[in-house]
Amino acid sequence: MAGMGWGEGQGFLQDNLRAVKIRNVEEILTIEIRPGWKKGTKITFPEKGNQEPGVIPADLIFVIDEKPHAVYTRDGNDLVVNLEISLLEALTGKTVELTTLDGRSLLIPLTEIVKPGHEVVVSNEGMPISKEPRNKGNLRIKFDVKYPSRLTTEQKSDLRKVLGGSS
Repeated sequence: MAGMGWGEGQGFLQDNLRAVKIRNVEEILTIEIRPGWKKGTKITFPEKGNQEPGVIPADLIFVIDEKPHAVYTRDGNDLVVNLEISLLEALTGKTVELTTLDGRSLLIPLTEIVKPGHEVVVSNEGMPISKEPRNKGNLRIKFDVKYPSRLTTEQKSDLRKVLGGSS
């Protein structure tokens, strides 16, 4: 092709381009999701993207996302749950029952007075730590205390007697 002018080698190029056959190839790639992987974790399959003749295939990259859960929210490696309890339960105690993500039942006794915004931490009941598979984050239970909307005069008087207030 040396010494050819512009357009003179065009037939040669067209003939060579026709010789290239493109075919679709399907390949199944498996991603093993590890416990504790966080949103934004990237899994890369080098050179598994679209391929074209004469071009190095692109990398195929998957990015982990999290589905919202009806009960728990994730905060790093911790799981957070918000629970509402009555004023009576906050003052006298109760046992909270929670089902973990892996289906176990946890019973958490509340023996102290629970104030609004109080948080109970249950160690090693959060999300698995991906780089330390035997360890987990914490389960954090945040309490909202529901107050009664109204009290009768007699109930107010009884509360003053029990709690030591003046009448």
